[in-house]
Amino acid sequence: MTLMQSGNLDTLRHELRGEVCGPDDAGYDEARSLWNAQIDRRPLAVAYCLDAADVSAAIRWARAAGVGITVRGGAHNAAGSAVVDGALMINLARCNGATVDPQTRVARVGGGALLGALDAATQEHGLAVPAGVVSHTGVGGLTLGGGMGWLSRDLGLTIDHLVGAEVVLADGSVVRASVSEHPDLFWALRGGGGNFGVVTEFELCCHPAGPMVNFAMLFWAAGDGAAGLRACRELAAQLPAGFGFIIGAMNAPPAPIIPPEHHFAPGFVAMLVGYGNAADHAAQVDRLRASTPPLFEFVTPMPYTALQQMFDEGNHWGLYVYEKGASMPELNDDVIEVLLTQVERRAVPTNMILIYLMDRVYCEAAEDATAWGGSRTPYWATFILGINHTADTWAASRDWVRETHDRLIPHAHGVGTYINSFAEDDLEALRAAYGPKLDRLRGVKGTYDPDNVFRHNANIAPA
Repeated sequence: MTLMQSGNLDTLRHELRGEVCGPDDAGYDEARSLWNAQIDRRPLAVAYCLDAADVSAAIRWARAAGVGITVRGGAHNAAGSAVVDGALMINLARCNGATVDPQTRVARVGGGALLGALDAATQEHGLAVPAGVVSHTGVGGLTLGGGMGWLSRDLGLTIDHLVGAEVVLADGSVVRASVSEHPDLFWALRGGGGNFGVVTEFELCCHPAGPMVNFAMLFWAAGDGAAGLRACRELAAQLPAGFGFIIGAMNAPPAPIIPPEHHFAPGFVAMLVGYGNAADHAAQVDRLRASTPPLFEFVTPMPYTALQQMFDEGNHWGLYVYEKGASMPELNDDVIEVLLTQVERRAVPTNMILIYLMDRVYCEAAEDATAWGGSRTPYWATFILGINHTADTWAASRDWVRETHDRLIPHAHGVGTYINSFAEDDLEALRAAYGPKLDRLRGVKGTYDPDNVFRHNANIAPA
């Protein structure tokens, strides 16, 4: 670091209440680290901002110094957009509060809070917000991209429950965005990613859920995969309200709930969560197992918070990750054939495909109500995940993810690739994600960030 940069950092330290961590400071490597260990970049400094005033000061300092800006919430983005060589990282990890007003059923959540904190705060009052399925995911990145998980069939996306946001803009000013305040910005925040400002607080509507849910996991061996997937398709066609449904292509994990003789077995899994009574859940599980008995199954009631943490261990920090997504309108036989083939072709046993059923309430929002790029018609949200425990297999996993994505795309929606699944800059994928909404988003970007200060993301250039 040059003397000039060091002096500049001293100025920044003076202007912030939070800590500023430079390359020569203890804790720098921890401060710049992300969930995806494949990302190894060295920012000029990391600013641990405590509130909107700190974020504003950091933005003004970086712009005056001619330094790029990145924003870190939960650091769970596979593309690693939270850190760039030579830029200032605005780290919101200490802006992580989560409180709930049980009377209004509104949660106020800091821009750096994790889903686990949101779940804990809402479940204290028997409430929940539809969100992701890994509790150490950041609320901020997940929400700004859309946000989906177990509750999405019954409640829609996370952005469908955003009622307000405190936002620090590119000029350092702080505004509140809602349907009545900066409504164009509020529209863009709901699905447009981190392109328009730094959100330091989210206001999210909560809904009754939990504290217990009914859970079932049925696993079919690879040889019975076609029959298992068709059983999933038939169940989805008539699945009523009150259920979340995710299927996957993966190896059985070495978990205590799985018989030891089936640990690491390749195959297909169906996971069905019921929010109503156990009898209704059991009836739907019977439908799944009726035609082709699974290799093994696990059916039990569990706390909602345990459900939200179920994938945490398999997605722990320090993995080497590559990801792509696709929006499948049908789980037809052609798609099933691709899934069967690609499971056999996996480069690494930990590579997997997760597929969320998105229908019912998700489809009730108007197409143009938010900036969400996906069609509000029923579909299967497909996540193709290259997950590696060492860097040695990352390139082979990346190639498998890309190949699987390319084989699924002919069967996908014309628009709707989920931007939270972007693993790299891809202008064509961005256009596919937003379709006709992209021009409107570029107009909002031109109003609130004409210089494209917030560009290290799935970037929407200003008009």
